[in-house]
Amino acid sequence: MVMGLKQQGGRGKFSPMAEINVTPMVDVMLVLLIIFMVAAPLLTVGIEVNLPDTEAQNLSEQTEPLTVSVTAEGNIFVQDTQIEYDNLVPHLTAIAQAGYDQAIYVRGDKDVDWDRVAKVLGQLSKAGFRQISLVTD
Repeated sequence: MVMGLKQQGGRGKFSPMAEINVTPMVDVMLVLLIIFMVAAPLLTVGIEVNLPDTEAQNLSEQTEPLTVSVTAEGNIFVQDTQIEYDNLVPHLTAIAQAGYDQAIYVRGDKDVDWDRVAKVLGQLSKAGFRQISLVTD
């Protein structure tokens, strides 16, 4: 708050002035907004997968989907957690029993063998999931 004296009327008559200067506050808020706009996409880093290009339409989901990623090295990730192939069905069964009934998105690197992605899709089907979508660029 800026306090000062404000001249009123004639010479020598002053009264206190109390005004809030909002310009510095707006400047700070704009700088913070820019920092958060730049930093927010960096906080949502997932598994690096080089997706193949297609001409399919984008899907719009309201909730965060469950993603299963297969990297170029053949590693399998559920969300950001690496899972061994043999542990994939028990892990997904536990997720299904917890009440997850939305679609599962499978992200397969375009440099991985299709056989590896097909086996993951088979495991998803074996776990009882029926809404499976392949993610591409």
